[in-house]
Amino acid sequence: MLTLLTDAMRAHFPQVSFDEPIQCHHNYVSEEVHDGLELVVTRKGAISARQGQLGSIPGSMGTGSFIVSGLGSAESYQSASHGAGRRMSRSRARREFTVADLAAQTEGVECRKDGGVLNEIPGAYKNLDDVMANQADLVAIEAHLTTRLCVKG
Repeated sequence: MLTLLTDAMRAHFPQVSFDEPIQCHHNYVSEEVHDGLELVVTRKGAISARQGQLGSIPGSMGTGSFIVSGLGSAESYQSASHGAGRRMSRSRARREFTVADLAAQTEGVECRKDGGVLNEIPGAYKNLDDVMANQADLVAIEAHLTTRLCVKG
């Protein structure tokens, strides 16, 4: 359910503004030049991380996300991971976890907490802090966003 804010309601919330939009997508193909070679780079589960380029690296339904800036690593074709990534399949997550586990792992997050999204439970994903530590040479962390609301189809 969406609630539209009235002017009176807006007075109670901080104003949010952004200096620069973050245009970040993953799972795409791009024509690029690396080491003087014209290449077609496929980023599957990866984002572009050119020097200074802003990006978003999400975790799971309950672990937040990071805003990053790329470091332009030539060894990674100026790429970084798109997110935490799964540590188990969707079917395994449905077998190993319960709806009660989902409610516990997403406590404090407004989101669906039913069997239809059980495969997206935070425990099915890699630890986001470990993922970020493993790519410290690819991106610089600009901000850590805490999940308060997660909308999943």
